[in-house]
Amino acid sequence: MRAARLEPWVDAAGNVFGGLGMRAFDTARPAVLTGSHIDTVPEGGILDGALGVLAGLEALAVLRETQTPHGRPLAVAAWSDEEGRYDSLFGSRAFCGKLDVERLSEMAAADGERLVDAMARAGFDALRAPEAQAAPGAVAAYVELHIEQGPRLEEAGIPLGVVEAIVGVRCTRVMFIGQADHAGTTPMERRRDGFLAAAEFALKARDLVVKRGSARSVTNFGVVSVHPGVSNIVPARGELVHEMREPDPDVLDRLARECAVLARRVARRRQVRVELQPMSATTPAPCAPRVQAVIEAAAGGLGLASQRLYSAAGHDAQNLAAITEAGMIFIPSKGGRSHRVDEMSDWDAIERGANVLLQTLIALAR
Repeated sequence: MRAARLEPWVDAAGNVFGGLGMRAFDTARPAVLTGSHIDTVPEGGILDGALGVLAGLEALAVLRETQTPHGRPLAVAAWSDEEGRYDSLFGSRAFCGKLDVERLSEMAAADGERLVDAMARAGFDALRAPEAQAAPGAVAAYVELHIEQGPRLEEAGIPLGVVEAIVGVRCTRVMFIGQADHAGTTPMERRRDGFLAAAEFALKARDLVVKRGSARSVTNFGVVSVHPGVSNIVPARGELVHEMREPDPDVLDRLARECAVLARRVARRRQVRVELQPMSATTPAPCAPRVQAVIEAAAGGLGLASQRLYSAAGHDAQNLAAITEAGMIFIPSKGGRSHRVDEMSDWDAIERGANVLLQTLIALAR
């Protein structure tokens, strides 16, 4: 950002900003904001998040170098912990005043590392993260460029997606607590196996979401642990991290309630206890019609066809949608691949997406 001669700063939540015509957010001069995130999942690819940050940085650098007039100040953001090691969309949550302040001291990653310890190592006080909240009216609009992370655009042969809505995500730690016993001498009918309860819940919760959700509802169990974790002891505890995604908030709420009831029913049948600990929850969000229209006009001006679609992944834009007019630009993902090392988009698609972002920012900043 300094090399691009932008004004850089970092807030209390670890978000990094670069300003053009601004050094901080100011309600007297609301800014047009772009950006995404630079953190990634384990064994992730190079584009999920970083594309939107670098394209935003490039767009602002071009505007400065060409001295393109812009009535509003602009900024690019690199949001912290979007992927949710501690809390999904943490940095943009803080910026938009959506942090659960009471939980900050107890937030921990799946491996047990606490948020306060991780942020302290990086020179931050996690308990001060709420100070990152922007003043109401300080952001005039937000637009984020991202890979689709799915196959729809590529399979349709459409070069650009205009996001209409973003799914909500619920992430819950589900712990089935049974009793450790000798794996050889304890009769099968007497075992209170925490892992078997967890396994039964995982299969039945998947069926519940498929059958009781909408056609857009999805669920996943990406973290499983067994304690004490040796072959000759009946597991005393089976833990899962259960994630659900759905663009309709009512459907998402209902599925969360029904899965909680299911967990308790499985626990009773298996004669174990169950504890449900919410880890994070994001709200489904519609994108602003005006921003969608501006993106479509920018694409049309460059001779690019576009298609409206919903985002099946969560993004920082859904938090920004609570405080300003927000929108997203999607480019096709090769083979629909994402959250894996071979995640990629065509280089021409990347250039097209960056140019649409540039023209969208120019229009929003007029």
